[in-house]
Amino acid sequence: MDQPVAWTDDMNLTFEQWCFRETDLIEQKKQALRKEKREIERERRKLEREKREFLIVKDSADKRIEKEKQLFEMKWKILEEELKKVADEKLQVEKQRKFYQYVTEHEERATNETSGRIVRGDLFFVGVEDKQALKKRYKDLLKIYHPDNVSGDVGTIQEINREYDRLQEKYR
Repeated sequence: MDQPVAWTDDMNLTFEQWCFRETDLIEQKKQALRKEKREIERERRKLEREKREFLIVKDSADKRIEKEKQLFEMKWKILEEELKKVADEKLQVEKQRKFYQYVTEHEERATNETSGRIVRGDLFFVGVEDKQALKKRYKDLLKIYHPDNVSGDVGTIQEINREYDRLQEKYR
């Protein structure tokens, strides 16, 4: 068996130096850990600040997108309404074109058949169903057949006026 070793002054000094070095090393590691902790804490604050800034930017972008979406919906609705109006106007123009084509054909037939007689006034107002449409048709016919125009004719205007007066009485 080994005998216990007696502590000498050299051994005591060596042990104290070792303890001092170990304590110093531990203290240096503590300081390094504190420094690293401060650095991590600084990074955490920086990341939180960046997160808040990002959320602010994201919220403003979301609001902008929502406003743009609403604006788009409004524009789309206006376009749809205008498209419907254009389609209705197209139908009206087509009806008028057919009417004037019909009148022209009857006018030519009547001219050929009667050799110079005036067209009957009721042919000019075919398809008129109310007082407002009657008035519009009358104004359009006056623009076309007024005697001051190149294609105007007094007899035709008189016939149109007679038929207009008759229809006005009918729609009253």
